[in-house]
Amino acid sequence: MRKECTALALAGVLLLAAVPCAWPVCAQDAAPGTAVDIVFTHDTHSHLNTFTTMVDGLETELGGFARMNTLIEAQRAQNPDTLVIDGGDFSMGTLIQTVFETQAAELRMLGYLGCDVTTLGNHEFDYRSKGLANMLTSAQASGDAVPAMVVCNVDWDTMDAEGLTEGQQRLKDAFAAYGVSDYTVLEKGDVDIAVVGVFGKDALACAPTCELKFEDPIEAVKQTVADIKANEDVDMIVCVSHSGTWEDESKSEDELLAKAVPDLDLILSGHTHTEIEEPIQHGSTYVVSCGEYGKNLGELTLTQQADGRWAMSAYELIPITSDIAVHAATQQTIDSFMDTVDTDYLARFGYTKDQVLAENDIVFSTQKDLENIHEEHNLGDIIADAYVYAVENAADYDGVPVDLAVVPSGTVRDTYARGDITVEQVFNSFSLGIGADGVPGYPLISVYLTGREIRTAAEIDASVSDFMTTARLYCSGLNFTYNPHRLLLNKVTDVCLEDDGQRVALEDDKLYRIVADLYSGQMLSAVTDMSYGILAIVPKYADGTPITDFEDVIITENGRELKAWDSIARYMASFADTDGDGIANVPAYYSTTHGRKLVDTSRSPLALLKNPNKFTAVYAGLLAVAVLLIVLVVLLIRKLVKKARRRAA
Repeated sequence: MRKECTALALAGVLLLAAVPCAWPVCAQDAAPGTAVDIVFTHDTHSHLNTFTTMVDGLETELGGFARMNTLIEAQRAQNPDTLVIDGGDFSMGTLIQTVFETQAAELRMLGYLGCDVTTLGNHEFDYRSKGLANMLTSAQASGDAVPAMVVCNVDWDTMDAEGLTEGQQRLKDAFAAYGVSDYTVLEKGDVDIAVVGVFGKDALACAPTCELKFEDPIEAVKQTVADIKANEDVDMIVCVSHSGTWEDESKSEDELLAKAVPDLDLILSGHTHTEIEEPIQHGSTYVVSCGEYGKNLGELTLTQQADGRWAMSAYELIPITSDIAVHAATQQTIDSFMDTVDTDYLARFGYTKDQVLAENDIVFSTQKDLENIHEEHNLGDIIADAYVYAVENAADYDGVPVDLAVVPSGTVRDTYARGDITVEQVFNSFSLGIGADGVPGYPLISVYLTGREIRTAAEIDASVSDFMTTARLYCSGLNFTYNPHRLLLNKVTDVCLEDDGQRVALEDDKLYRIVADLYSGQMLSAVTDMSYGILAIVPKYADGTPITDFEDVIITENGRELKAWDSIARYMASFADTDGDGIANVPAYYSTTHGRKLVDTSRSPLALLKNPNKFTAVYAGLLAVAVLLIVLVVLLIRKLVKKARRRAA
């Protein structure tokens, strides 16, 4: 019997040796024609429940894990070995995030859906090291099934060598307890799949409270894939990446990853909220994304080819709409999590999640509009106005008027549909972060800028935000005009403050009070870096001293932080009740725009050259130098030609 077994084993070895093996397909189980079904999500941002938003000017009900699970269960009925993966940023976006640390609802609900693997996004760090560590601990302690978590480029070696901070140590312990790893190997039918996770460069730039250090994403994935090849026997390698794709392919992180690490079969690309309608392919590597907030569920099938690689044989983004049945048990689980929000969070503000703040008949622009259409939007207007209202109507208002309130597009997470605007909807529209008080929700801050710096802020919006659309600015108290056809850093042609409908000229050296949210202040350096420091702004105290820590200028009311979302809620509730039903009505003022950001598209010489700033002089100087060099070169050539002719004569 032993000899027969030995002979069979030898025959098997000889057979394998005769078959060409192109990595990563060296496992014995998979064969050409084998198919793997995968469903995927990313950037769900705490959107466990169905929500209503504006799509093409219409109120549309989208998303929800209960409907998503109906689709996943249907897919599992066809193939029980379906791989379910998530690309990170599963938290921070709705009221459920307020119990992030204690309930870990988002991660537990991914587990409830049967998600096999996820990774970390930048917003998982919004509640700082302590918050993320507590969330991981709560998820593990719940006893619920939770997905594996993979991220390969945390640079523990450097942090250990430098000496771990308290926050870094807390996360290291939590990662170890949860089992966070570089990669994991899953068996799906006859196919062994390695899933590696990675955290992108832009994701790190968007995580100002993250204490961890990270290795270069591409180099880390290369090394991890090499480790997988050396230590594992797998048929496929999938990467769950929180890096993103961009229109500029030279900066599109996950496309660069696909080109640099050709052994990857699939990259699930999170972070940029992109809907990739047809998979991007570089070599044999596919890059896919399904968009944000669980609006779509991605489904695909990879089929093994004769050369051992995998071809995309099916791909679809399935909209999660109201015609999909609600999975009742899933919704009950979500409801049980939501029940904790009123008592554990909203009670301290005097609200309940279903409380109606105002009735709305206005069609507001969408969050995508704020980033993609560079002009004034009523959604930005109402939020900026809310900041001014809340500060100047606070119980302990200091009497110093707000000159300007600023709302970057990247801090706004959703719009307002027509109908009742509830506390939950207001929170969801501005749902980021946590304050220095440890309470969810970014607070407002108060800083001072000179008139010259306010002009610079307008130029940042006009010139820099095209390269960083999350930095588009929407203001209350500031009106400016820009021309997109003018020279870079010289696009703004007119800037003034606006007070009760009157234009107020800016004085270069005068200090003006500015209100924004804490995250915007913390991200200011990243925006300044986009202009390579040319457009620099230094926020100050009222006495002109530069601010070194934005937490020192958090606005409080009776000793408690004034949260940005609460400011919006207060403003909504302050509107007049115009129909006599006891509920405020959003005023018709917001049905149109008011010249806060005007776009001059003229290409006339006057429009392109009027009101030049200091950079115009720089451009003129560079042009003059270039012309001078050309003249000198021409003169030199003429001189050499004359010399050559004299010699020839």
